[in-house]
Amino acid sequence: MAKVRDFWIAGRGVAAAVLMGATLAACGSSGDSSSGEKVKAAVVDGAVEKPNLKFGFIKLTDMAPLAIAKEKGFFAEEGLNVELEAQANWKVLLDGVIGGQLDGAHMLAGQPIAATIGYGTKADLIAPLSMDLNGNAITLSNKVWDMIKADLPKQADGKPKHPISASHLKPVVASFEQQGKPFNMGMVFPVSTHNYELRYWLAAGGLNPGYYTPGDVTGLVDADVKLSVTPPPQMPATLEAGTIEGYCVGEPWNQAAVFKKIGVPVITDHQIWNDNPEKVFGLRKDFAEKYPATTAAVLRAMIKAQQWLDADNGKNRPEAVKILSQPNYVGADYEVIAASMTGKFTFEPGDTRDAPGFNIFFDKFAGYPYYSDAIWYLSQMRRWGQIAQDKPDSWYVDQAKAVYRPDLYLAAAGKLVEDGVIPEDSVPETDGFREPQGGFIDGITYDGRTPNAYLGSFEIGLKEGQTVTASGVTGG
Repeated sequence: MAKVRDFWIAGRGVAAAVLMGATLAACGSSGDSSSGEKVKAAVVDGAVEKPNLKFGFIKLTDMAPLAIAKEKGFFAEEGLNVELEAQANWKVLLDGVIGGQLDGAHMLAGQPIAATIGYGTKADLIAPLSMDLNGNAITLSNKVWDMIKADLPKQADGKPKHPISASHLKPVVASFEQQGKPFNMGMVFPVSTHNYELRYWLAAGGLNPGYYTPGDVTGLVDADVKLSVTPPPQMPATLEAGTIEGYCVGEPWNQAAVFKKIGVPVITDHQIWNDNPEKVFGLRKDFAEKYPATTAAVLRAMIKAQQWLDADNGKNRPEAVKILSQPNYVGADYEVIAASMTGKFTFEPGDTRDAPGFNIFFDKFAGYPYYSDAIWYLSQMRRWGQIAQDKPDSWYVDQAKAVYRPDLYLAAAGKLVEDGVIPEDSVPETDGFREPQGGFIDGITYDGRTPNAYLGSFEIGLKEGQTVTASGVTGG
């Protein structure tokens, strides 16, 4: 228990106001990312202040920690009566949290970050828990797949070699351009992981996905491939209608295209960025301050659900799939959800591959909200013009610390360790930053402590001193 005590601030039963003061002080707002000091946590004891809660979600398999926390009784164990409500799209969900109709939600990692810096909307949101790693893929229409398949490198068994580079799309995009047609692809929201992963993949293959100008949410300046927003459950129908030629989305909506025989997934996000963070649990900052014991109880229940989802090499996944297939949750067929949730991933009929890490909920410290994860999203916002001007490295760190709250995560996880519910080694000993990460499709290493140096390493993307106008990129 020594490690737990290191990050566990003593003083059980301290008044909530004092606890929150200690928590905020522990989180800190300094731009100094090189101190090496571990993130600290306050101990939150006492009765739940708000037992009746409503949380929102989008119909995706990575909302599983919420569904499992409810259906397996983990919320109830913490004295919580939780209603889970599916939302029509990510904007409706975000507005529900900001407006107070929802107490919290399954969120895109970029949503609380963007709201805090005032991109799209302005609100003080926090992310005290990361819900999962991986879980997305990029799917192409059958028409486009047939145009590239013959030229793809092959394995010994004749199947396409993975990961598949977006460079294979370049002649297809050129063909569309010669015909006077745009090459359109879909993603789910301007600050979604899917937007940045799709852009990352395209740019790594030499295709420009376009830049944003101030006040613009389309991001089409200088675009070789034009990206647009479609809610996740509508992706297959939009593809089938021919409105888009491909998309990046979470499951089960890539597998749905396979089962409907309308499209072929060509790459998973795990192959774009190995073990990338995906969704977060987001809520208002003032909610956590007003209801600290409730917030801690919610996080404990969700951490228990995450552990259940990854227990014993996925022995609980078939039950999880059954729960998620219910119409009040994801509502897709069991077979479609199971195709990616049980250690396999189907790229096309006859090409099913092992994918044991496609969805990770608890292992590899999946629940811990690393500052460096938040900084990666901020770096991509700057890369594509959503952050219009250069910012110093310290600014990125300050914004990350304002939104991602490992102190609150540790308060919940530390109690579970103390009670013997989760193992001590499932909680990282860290200053909130991952070590420099490889595993990106373009071979570039990411270090969250030096975001500007990272931005300077891309061939496609804004460089220091550059801005975007309607006529193109200027400066630098």
